[in-house]
Amino acid sequence: MDDVKKLRQLPQQEAKMPALFVGHGSPMNAMEQNEFTRGWASMAKGIATPKAILVVSAHWQTKGTAVTAMAQPRTIHDFQGFPQELFNVQYNAPGSPETAAELQQLVKKTELHLDHEWGLDHGTWSVLKHIYPNAAIPVLQLSLDYTKPAQWHYELAKELAQLRQKGVLIVGSGNIVHNLRTLNWHRPDEAFEWATEVNEQVKQQILNGDTAPLIKYEQLGSAASLAIPTPEHYLPLLYTLGLQQGEEQVQFLNDKMQLGSISMTSVRIG
Repeated sequence: MDDVKKLRQLPQQEAKMPALFVGHGSPMNAMEQNEFTRGWASMAKGIATPKAILVVSAHWQTKGTAVTAMAQPRTIHDFQGFPQELFNVQYNAPGSPETAAELQQLVKKTELHLDHEWGLDHGTWSVLKHIYPNAAIPVLQLSLDYTKPAQWHYELAKELAQLRQKGVLIVGSGNIVHNLRTLNWHRPDEAFEWATEVNEQVKQQILNGDTAPLIKYEQLGSAASLAIPTPEHYLPLLYTLGLQQGEEQVQFLNDKMQLGSISMTSVRIG
């Protein structure tokens, strides 16, 4: 019996897998032990070992939507100017072509392309290296279609929700606030007022269960224009929110700003 049939025939679990959003920040977090990486490590506590992990990373944008479908995804070092030690880091988790094929059949909103070229970018491996350091769980990435609006991404996430009850852990990886042009290297522990304002506003809307304003984030005002100058780091949050079902518990971790204009805030739903 192949893995596709196994996934389809998994019994419905009483407790769904949680849905995670991780504020990933700098690639250097992959090598460091700090308050953020310790927070990521704590996210695995109390979670049954996933059958597979599906990550929506800010760093894989495509025209159309794709899912990695290779048996052994490569570790992508998609950055420049960092120490060689970071380029030497490998996260050798297996992939799962069978799970990718199942996902392709599950998604109805768009034609899902099976990708054999990409791999795991730093939005995925720099985080999972701390959550699941043994790299033993199959990992897949789902790309962000840069031609689609936020509402479309939120609706696509809803199609993925049933995987939560089949042992698949879905992780959005980005940053709520992400403006690299305004980084404050002189006072790295101080946040700009507009960055804090948006981070707190987003958190409150999540707690209120009111996602509509978050989907229409371009209408949140001038502070949001600074906090979310481009959508790719924000959209993974909408995938996590789209997975929420009913009044599930929400928990915030690593709720802190870094370098003035990067929010490390992470979210666990369920």
